[in-house]
Amino acid sequence: MPMTLAELADRIQATLIGDGSEVIHSCAPIDIAGRGQVTFLANQKYERHLEQVTASALIVSPDVNVSGVTLLQSDDPYFAFREAMVALHGFREHPGRPGDRAGGSSIAEDADVADDCIIHHGVVIEAGVSVGSGTVLYAGVYVGRDAVIGSDCIVHPNVVVYDNSRIGDRVIIHANSVIGSDGFGYATHDGVHAKIPQAGVVVLEDDVEIGGCCVIERAAMGQTRIGKGTKFADLISIGHGTTIGEHCLLVSLVGISGSVDVGNYVVLGGQVGVTGHLKIGDGVQVAGKAAVVGDLPPGARVAGVPAIDLEMAKRNALAGRDLYGLAKRVKQLERELSKLKDGD
Repeated sequence: MPMTLAELADRIQATLIGDGSEVIHSCAPIDIAGRGQVTFLANQKYERHLEQVTASALIVSPDVNVSGVTLLQSDDPYFAFREAMVALHGFREHPGRPGDRAGGSSIAEDADVADDCIIHHGVVIEAGVSVGSGTVLYAGVYVGRDAVIGSDCIVHPNVVVYDNSRIGDRVIIHANSVIGSDGFGYATHDGVHAKIPQAGVVVLEDDVEIGGCCVIERAAMGQTRIGKGTKFADLISIGHGTTIGEHCLLVSLVGISGSVDVGNYVVLGGQVGVTGHLKIGDGVQVAGKAAVVGDLPPGARVAGVPAIDLEMAKRNALAGRDLYGLAKRVKQLERELSKLKDGD
């Protein structure tokens, strides 16, 4: 929605430095933003673009001074930019009207589906299911027997919610994700992998967001639980019986084995792997591609394979950048040492 810079500054609670009368209509990246657009600077690597900024306004921290452009100063410029995106662009609008039931959908007679839900084509809702007010189920969604989906959820196309799964309010699940499939549990006996019944459930608490093509396995016993406010990127696998705490961030291709206890506000970078039966404390940060094979205390910052203290991992990585050259130098030193010994 177009608005003046003064109006935007008020909306995002920023301090306006410059002309507030110009009308803006959208946000754009700092390197391509033009007139009528607002951009932001929250990462030092983009400072090289400051001299060429042509946007109508720039959201920055109070210690950044740039001439020739109106500034919107904020103590948290990245969040202020988020607020500007909401003000100018809003969130994706979902097709359909409250109460729509598209043809081709199948809803069990005893399912409790709120009247204002939007049900798209090809949705299947089995017996005993409960779906809360304002929830949208896109085409091809399957909801298994006795599952619960809360209010104001968005379930994108071809998501599968297995039986007895529990999903809270304002949860977003992106396309092709699977909630509540069987855990990877087998007992090997006489050379045969015998399947262990997976009798538990998956619980997604309020305000969780699950990216595309993620799989969260049900517990063999008890729960696999994802804490409130936690966000997943795409292609993430969570093993059975694992608990993820509140407000965690998991980047794409994370894999967590079964029976792991992850604390609150944990960040796992892309392609992190976590072996089973571990405890990861609150506030832990794990760099991309790390392999976590032991418990991590609260606040730990780790990297590497296996994961070790981040600073030590950096030093190891620097030392290992030219292993071939290092090996050549060692061999040369060995030859010289051998000559010295022979000379004695």
